[in-house]
Amino acid sequence: MKAVIVSHGQPGDPGPQQRAVEDLAARIAACGPGCAVAGATLAMPGALAAAADDDSLIYPMFMAEGWFTRTELPRRLAQAGAGRARVLRPFGTDPALPGLIVTQAHAAAATQGWSSQDTVLLLTAHGSQRSQASFAITTALAETVAPHFARVVTGFVEQEPFIADAARGLERAVHLPFFALRAEHVLDDLPEALDQAGFTGPRLDPIGLAPEVPGLIAASIRAAL
Repeated sequence: MKAVIVSHGQPGDPGPQQRAVEDLAARIAACGPGCAVAGATLAMPGALAAAADDDSLIYPMFMAEGWFTRTELPRRLAQAGAGRARVLRPFGTDPALPGLIVTQAHAAAATQGWSSQDTVLLLTAHGSQRSQASFAITTALAETVAPHFARVVTGFVEQEPFIADAARGLERAVHLPFFALRAEHVLDDLPEALDQAGFTGPRLDPIGLAPEVPGLIAASIRAAL
């Protein structure tokens, strides 16, 4: 039995994201998940076929649960010769994420001398014109953590409210990206939108890069085993 951490990757330049997911897999393995752990991106040719087989547990390093995890990922697995592999729920649905987001944002606010009840959380996500999965999970998460902040504002890369509009005029605000890894949107689209909005608050790393995350994923794999 082996667990395979699967992320989208970056088709135009697949190497860096493939190395990133392999590094994440190594950190998860160090947390004692109960089996071997490998990493693969869908963008790296041959990576999924090399990592997965019919006995694998597939952990989607995705933020939303929808068409991609329920339809496209199983299709890709079948193409890779791992059609009977078991697909677990994606990272974005982990029940520990709301608490982790609150902890991360509160720590950033404290470095500014802000109390939690005076702090605005700007939660950004991918969004989509075709599917409401990202919007729905981000909105539900915002509602869950809202009691811990003055308010929670959401913004999206690919649908309204767009990040530049959502971030404009915010004061005492911390930005936290609801993304799994540091890829193209996080590196380019988010800072461009925040700069356009004149956002001056702390800009945190994607929640998927929090140091607690490998332990959370290892716990999910142990439970599935």
